[in-house]
Amino acid sequence: MEYIEKYIAELWYLVREMAPWLLLGLIFAGLLKVYFPQKHIDRFLGKQNFKSALNAALLGIPMPLCSCGVIPTGISFYKDGASKGATNSFLISTPQTGVDSIFATYSMLGWPFALLRPIVAFVTGVVGGILTNWLIKDGPKPKPASPFSNLKPDVQKKVQGTETCEDESCGRHAPKKNDTRHSLVRAADYAFVELLQDIAKWLIIGFLLAALISVLIPNDFFARFQGWGILEILIILAASVPIYICATGSIPVAAVLLMKGVSPGAALVFLMAGPATNIATMTVLGKTMGKKSLAVYLATIIGGAIIFGLLTNWLIPADFILSKIQHIHGDGHGHEMLPKWFQMLSAILLIAAVPGGYFFEKFRKRNGMKKMEGISVTVEGMTCSHCEASVKRNLEGIKGVSEVMADKNTNSVKIIGSGYKMEKVRKTIEEIGYKFVE
Repeated sequence: MEYIEKYIAELWYLVREMAPWLLLGLIFAGLLKVYFPQKHIDRFLGKQNFKSALNAALLGIPMPLCSCGVIPTGISFYKDGASKGATNSFLISTPQTGVDSIFATYSMLGWPFALLRPIVAFVTGVVGGILTNWLIKDGPKPKPASPFSNLKPDVQKKVQGTETCEDESCGRHAPKKNDTRHSLVRAADYAFVELLQDIAKWLIIGFLLAALISVLIPNDFFARFQGWGILEILIILAASVPIYICATGSIPVAAVLLMKGVSPGAALVFLMAGPATNIATMTVLGKTMGKKSLAVYLATIIGGAIIFGLLTNWLIPADFILSKIQHIHGDGHGHEMLPKWFQMLSAILLIAAVPGGYFFEKFRKRNGMKKMEGISVTVEGMTCSHCEASVKRNLEGIKGVSEVMADKNTNSVKIIGSGYKMEKVRKTIEEIGYKFVE
């Protein structure tokens, strides 16, 4: 009974500490999504040079995409003409951090780790992109033909500029619907429904695991491994690469490990390799971009984790980093940065938003599917809102498809249009890493 009480108290403490900053990060992520949409990103990633790798890393760092969500987004970039180097740079840098996890990292680990994470993500992303361009001489994938390419130039301009062509000769069966909601409403919907639902599962797992480690493992348990140097880093790395935990969900686990005696370098390895890699990601990446690109991707993440882990331990005193964490946590779990009432209110809002967003999203998708009259197909492998958006975006690029709705909860995709080939639908879905079921 004593352990249960300690566990609940520790769990509530971790949620309370992280909630205000996580909510702030979600708000920034929503604003980023609305005011810097993905359609403006594609043109920065096309060339096979240093600049495209640099652009991809810079664009990837603030984006709140986990490793499962970044794969379809990165592959869509690649299909639209991004070079393999830029794509790899984006795939490496993006899942390691994001605007939401940067705020949350600051709340639990202090400003040194909040600064280190984006720096490491940026450097490894650029290096991975450069290595890919250097070792893999394949040119950028050609941009697919526009569904309007069979039209006269003046008609193309009119159709593509307004997206309201109702004539079947334009390659679309019906006008594409635009989201007419206010930008702040769209930002809130993305932040507290789509994004929060994407990370909720792994965030909950991170909290539960961190509280369990805190209660069951003695405070000096990892201290006995101090001085093991690279061996400690390799052990953490071996555990981090095959498993998956999102950038935000890894934070409470890393915080507890640090307080139990894990070196800052080993904690950084966990924060880097855990979110950036998992078996599913590696499988899809190898199938889509080739084994050489996968090898560079893995070598960059593993090599970067080892190098930055060692550099952190060698160049930054552990006492300095731990002092910033202890300043946040204090003795007896005190925290002077934010009022306790504000922490509690934020925690309550976060806890309420998780099931609220889940049921709201489920209800909206179910009603939307019922109202749409079209062909339904089953697509397996969609795990987040970015997966849904990738399926929707790619299928709507097929000539004859006018509107698509995807629902990850039921693995359903509904397609409206005429004149398109189902074989093209299947091929498009499988090219971006999902399984098409007839």
